[in-house]
Amino acid sequence: MAYSFDFSSINAANLEVLAHGMGLSLEITATAVAVGIIWGTLLAMMRLSSVKPLQWFAAGYVNLFRSIPLVMVLLWFFLIVPQFLQTVFRLPPASDLRLASALVAFSLFEAAYYSEIIRAGIQSVPKGQVAASQALGMTYAQSMRLVILPQAFRNMVPLLLTQGIVLFQDTSLVYVSALAEFFGEAYGIGERDGTIVELLLFAGAVYFVICFSASLLVRHFQKKVVL
Repeated sequence: MAYSFDFSSINAANLEVLAHGMGLSLEITATAVAVGIIWGTLLAMMRLSSVKPLQWFAAGYVNLFRSIPLVMVLLWFFLIVPQFLQTVFRLPPASDLRLASALVAFSLFEAAYYSEIIRAGIQSVPKGQVAASQALGMTYAQSMRLVILPQAFRNMVPLLLTQGIVLFQDTSLVYVSALAEFFGEAYGIGERDGTIVELLLFAGAVYFVICFSASLLVRHFQKKVVL
């Protein structure tokens, strides 16, 4: 007997719930991208530093997070971060810290990947630029801030944006902490109404449209950068 699709669950009331979940997914993505790029830049500079302890710390950090599945990192932080915040800030035991845990986990995890992208971008800048800035009397920090990083980020923007798209897709994994982002809301509605197949197909279509459109924008921007 052929399966009979029922898309009646995709109505105005449920779309409002799904929109709230999408807002949560975008909030996690934006926060993790911003924090990940900032922390990833510092990690990249540590790895390129001549100070050995900084090199070892950054290399260990990057290799650790790149060797562990994201879902496991989310579980670890879901179990650790709430207890840490409750202890430090003396929060009530009933405080809902699932979002804070997810933001911390995604930010620290993505920083490891952004670090490698940024390190490659810095190394792509001709070494003559460094020598020229030093000849002008700039310190290492000034050279990085005013000469190297602006050129590196111009080359890296397409890769950074692409990683952001991957991060947006990965936000669906926060279901492990019972946080209802877009995918979690879609699954919950489908399970409640007995239309899991339909809701997951709808969620997949939404992810495809958003990510494919973002990929086209990145490709267009990349062509402009090359030109």
